[in-house]
Amino acid sequence: MTRTDAARRAGWLALVAASLFALLALWVTRAPDHLLPADTGLHRWSVTHRPASAAAVARLLTDTGTGFVPYVLLLVAGWYAGRTTGRGARTAAALLLCLGAGQVLRYAVMALVARPRPAVGDWAAHASGWSFPSGHTSTAAMTAGLLVAALFLRGSRVPRAAVVLIGLWGAAVGLSRVYLGVHWFTDVLGGWLFATAWLALLAHVHLRRPLV
Repeated sequence: MTRTDAARRAGWLALVAASLFALLALWVTRAPDHLLPADTGLHRWSVTHRPASAAAVARLLTDTGTGFVPYVLLLVAGWYAGRTTGRGARTAAALLLCLGAGQVLRYAVMALVARPRPAVGDWAAHASGWSFPSGHTSTAAMTAGLLVAALFLRGSRVPRAAVVLIGLWGAAVGLSRVYLGVHWFTDVLGGWLFATAWLALLAHVHLRRPLV
């Protein structure tokens, strides 16, 4: 596959993911009580199948998807991908900028949709702000995608196990938000779609004109 073909496919993926995200956001805003069919059942299951030990593990996992952790991971990945000090600094800065810009856009969407979270009494972790799309989910998924991108920038031979582990981490952070009762499942689905659209757009731009 040529670079041009890859850029075209990434562009189409960005368009499809963004369209699905927009449709989901519209459905959420127009649904009764802002709830979709899967939300209530999965939320109820999570609340009733949440022993203290499992909730503690979920909190540890969910904390890796927010705050300084994603930025530190990308900083290290950028230095690793760059090979040299100068290129490593530029790569790390580009990765951090990509995540930061995605966060700004995500906050804007959250304020626009303004979906309430589940009842506070069902929470097993701290949460704040609007619910859609899930911030932890979006952040972890964007970080996971950028980490994989850093591995490919380092060299074409990327261990499949590393890609799988990074992807599983990104997905697990999102699911932990439902399990902890602070998000509806469609918040998490929206976070995955948002991250996919953003990462695909970045890939499209990079393949047309390298960012680093």
